[in-house]
Amino acid sequence: MKQLKVTPIKNGTVIDHINSGSSLKVLKVLNLPEPKKSDAITVTMNARGKNGLKDIVKIENRELKPQEVNKIAVISPKATINIIRDYNVIKKTKVQPPKELVGIIHCSNPTCITNTREPVESRFIKVQDEPLVIRCYYCDREIEELSEHMC
Repeated sequence: MKQLKVTPIKNGTVIDHINSGSSLKVLKVLNLPEPKKSDAITVTMNARGKNGLKDIVKIENRELKPQEVNKIAVISPKATINIIRDYNVIKKTKVQPPKELVGIIHCSNPTCITNTREPVESRFIKVQDEPLVIRCYYCDREIEELSEHMC
């Protein structure tokens, strides 16, 4: 007998296939405002999926902006974004780290021009998909632990 552990949402966004244990990082980078009493945010951690354990985040009455999707792609490159309307999935997309990340990651190099008083926005180039490797456009520093350097 199949049992539903989490109720479906009527409208909003479901972020599925998040790397197990990464849902709280996703919530942190989304910097969600406090929801109205009628809007729920549901977090499921370590759910069993076809390919092992995964996390899921459901956000009622909100769709993500492209910059937010890019941040999720950096944290969990195999996540999917499902847009829900009237309890139906109307759009499902796999996230994909963009070739260039602008204003998403802080450079870890303290002497990088993006960390000085100059009005220069951070800019990284994707070097490799798996595992995700990015390099600062200005100082060539490669960044590890990307979620720790989110803007």
